[in-house]
Amino acid sequence: MARLALLSVSNKTGLIDFARSLVEEFDFELISSGGTAKALKDAGLPVMKVADYTGSPEILGGRVKTLHPRIHGGILARRDVPEDVADLENNQIRPIDLVVVNLYPFEETIAKQGVTLAEAIEQIDIGGPAMLRAASKNFAHLTILCDPAQYEEYLQECRSSGEPSLEFRQKCALKGFLHTSSYDQAIAAYLSNNLTPSVPVSASAEGEVSEEYNLSGKLLQSLRYGENPHQPAAWYQTGTTPTGWAAATKLQGKELSYNNLVDLEAARRIISEFTDSPAATIIKHTNPCGVALGNTVQQAYQKAFNADSVSAFGGIVALNRPIDAGTATELTKTFLECVVAPSCDAEAQEILAAKSKVRVLILPELSSGPKETVKVIAGGLLVQASDDMVADTSKWQIVTEKKPTDDELAELLFAWKVCKHVKSNAIVVSGDRTTLGVGAGQMNRVGSVKIALEQAAEKAQGAILASDGFFPFDDSVRTAADAGIKAIVQPGGSLRDQDSIQAANELDLVMVLTGIRHFLH
Repeated sequence: MARLALLSVSNKTGLIDFARSLVEEFDFELISSGGTAKALKDAGLPVMKVADYTGSPEILGGRVKTLHPRIHGGILARRDVPEDVADLENNQIRPIDLVVVNLYPFEETIAKQGVTLAEAIEQIDIGGPAMLRAASKNFAHLTILCDPAQYEEYLQECRSSGEPSLEFRQKCALKGFLHTSSYDQAIAAYLSNNLTPSVPVSASAEGEVSEEYNLSGKLLQSLRYGENPHQPAAWYQTGTTPTGWAAATKLQGKELSYNNLVDLEAARRIISEFTDSPAATIIKHTNPCGVALGNTVQQAYQKAFNADSVSAFGGIVALNRPIDAGTATELTKTFLECVVAPSCDAEAQEILAAKSKVRVLILPELSSGPKETVKVIAGGLLVQASDDMVADTSKWQIVTEKKPTDDELAELLFAWKVCKHVKSNAIVVSGDRTTLGVGAGQMNRVGSVKIALEQAAEKAQGAILASDGFFPFDDSVRTAADAGIKAIVQPGGSLRDQDSIQAANELDLVMVLTGIRHFLH
């Protein structure tokens, strides 16, 4: 008896050629449903509709087609179990040797502008996942294919050995389970935001959090290595539709590395803070060595570069405005690993081409980032809502006798936004909307203050200082004043806040408390 293949696919890429090979090379008989059956018939291929095979019509507008014992019995039967074989014979069920299924385009649907809940619900596949899981479970006796990229490998397996190897079937089964898992996760994530009031990931005052958190991704590409050459690494895309860095366009340069991507994300987060003015940031090891605003993006980049030209060598650059010829010329004057911007004009591309190894990426939506951050620990995951709180100076508390001018308040805001993205303990010294000194990741705040002020040197005269955490003692306030700092912004919240406020008044400084801290670990 001819082998039987069940084909039911939403993505019909390569379907006709594959089905023709099954029929002409390997004498398969085909059963299919809905649009897949029509596509095969229109191509002149012999196909039996599932409804004709089962003797049961498609009902409920096509919601029920393949949920039938003749389908699932043929998929799940164990050919080496006599009772299963007898059940097939007694119920006139043929064993199915190949199941080719991919699912309704749920994620593509919800990615469209203005999609309704009802439209999304209709794209939740039921029969497809049931067949995928059944066929994946019974890999010992049949093959499941859920991706057009698998078609040619399946045909090669049959051409070389007559039938697919157990190893191949196992690999396909795993892919099938991963496919259904990712699909279900996308549905759960969508419905959690559209059926009930959204519950934040981070705990509320009542400790209200999601009971389960699932994370999965589709392999986008293997990376040469991770943080170090001895660490294997890969880049996975979450969701079917590419977003974020998976959707970026690389205009030129080598393949992105693990460290490139980590630094690019850090750069994106900083640059997303600034939308009203041209801005540039240069990142080294996830910390900014230079951030600046300017009248033009070229000016912003030059200011950011000059903030710490030594550290800028080999850095990651993010710009919030299109790359023009002038900016491109400046970018080629030093060695950079990566540059990302919302766009790049043709003349700028020609100029950047002279530095062919520099990775130049276009990411129009630089402000769009993940809603949660995830860290893996032994035996589990730590999940928190992203720190995307927008600074609101109207809620800041000016606690000193001396008040900031409008320009000083704008500078305080700039320094505070940058400080948010520096590894804690974080100190940022700024002036003229440019970082002058950055103290990052020190074990105590005094050390970070010292590093930032030493880097700023004489430029600290009349500058602003921002701290991501409060000052538990007044020593750092006095050190800042000695260096020439005129205003400080910090969260406040220490039991000894008054000591720092008193020191600021004594030294004729401005001090502003934000009431919000931004630790970054």
